Amino acid sequence: MIDCIDKEFYSRPTAVVARDLVGMKLVRSLVVDGLKSRLSGIIVETEAYGGRDDQASHARVGLTPRNSVMFGQVGRAYVYFTYGNHFCVNVSARSPKQPAGAVLIRALEPAEGIALMKSNRNQDDLYSLASGPGRLTRSMGITPTLNGVDMTRSDSELFIEIGRSPRRIISTPRIGITRAIEKRWRFIDPSSIHVSRKTRINVR
Repeated sequence: MIDCIDKEFYSRPTAVVARDLVGMKLVRSLVVDGLKSRLSGIIVETEAYGGRDDQASHARVGLTPRNSVMFGQVGRAYVYFTYGNHFCVNVSARSPKQPAGAVLIRALEPAEGIALMKSNRNQDDLYSLASGPGRLTRSMGITPTLNGVDMTRSDSELFIEIGRSPRRIISTPRIGITRAIEKRWRFIDPSSIHVSRKTRINVR
């Protein structure tokens, strides 16, 4: 039986959801050469992005066609192209009191379908296979065709299910941004070698 995470999980403050997603399992279901395949990885790094009050968030400018998933139902995939060379995958999450929010999934520890993940990335190094938002979307075959997909359904092409509880989770400032850098909204499993970037941090 698949324990898919339900909408109630995502109907909480975005930073809380981001922290609690560390240790969960991201699953990609797809058909390759006529055969159904399952790719998955344990989430080891996330970042939370809020609404208008978060200057690093796409939602800071208000509702647009690009960021509409952040304002819609929780538990939906928000997939977009960035930096002119890769896709990022998020899941919409926010408190009912907030208008928008999403959690960026930054890194995975590969778990299932590793041979296909390596083929997708033309990469044999397991430790860098999904250690970054662009790397993980390429290895998992995630593209904007999945934008808006309901990630709370186990029959979706992309969903999140219950994984394992890490021994501890550390928060740090988000990386790769120049605004709202004071927010400690990046969450990592410090014991994982698959985290995208090692950072000197204070435990909180």
